[in-house]
Amino acid sequence: MYTPEIHKDEDPEAIRAFLKENSFGILINQTHSKLWATHIPIEIETRADGKEVLCGHISKLNPQGEGFIQNDQVLAVFTGAHTYISPSWYDHENVPTWNYTAVHVYGRIKIVDHEAAIESLKKLVDKYEANSENPVRVEDLSTKTMRQAHGIIAFEIEIDEIQATKKMSQNRDDVNYKNIITALEKTENPQSIAVAKEMSKCRK
Repeated sequence: MYTPEIHKDEDPEAIRAFLKENSFGILINQTHSKLWATHIPIEIETRADGKEVLCGHISKLNPQGEGFIQNDQVLAVFTGAHTYISPSWYDHENVPTWNYTAVHVYGRIKIVDHEAAIESLKKLVDKYEANSENPVRVEDLSTKTMRQAHGIIAFEIEIDEIQATKKMSQNRDDVNYKNIITALEKTENPQSIAVAKEMSKCRK
């Protein structure tokens, strides 16, 4: 991923937090000499040995899984809030641009056994059911329902490299930086407002 130095995010804790908050990613690999991509939740976890990995699953009917055996190299892409930045918000003439946050994780994928797959499903469901009024637990599902778990390919990705970009108008002076935040807050667009909040955190 091309990232100018000013937009590089090299803070491991910030990147980890971003991956936890924006875990619905795109898993990309090559299957039968063709690029494949699947949109799925991909969770960052710490193994017993202390090594961080990405975990997830796809359907066994998804042809992408065949590529895991042919070539274990994969790319997982995660994005956060993004928005258009109008040059009309500056106190000088300039070009339009886009503010965004993105993380690319390169690694080697490994299919895990059924027991590990169930444990991964438990963690995934617990995370997203935490705020439910009547939370569902994998442990409480019937044997009949859990048979569907045999229809997935669960995986673990050993991380080789992480590239993170946080483009939040870092190259603007304080006056124009504040102008952008104010303009984004007025849009009433959730994505724009989220970017404005992130910009406020970056420069106070």
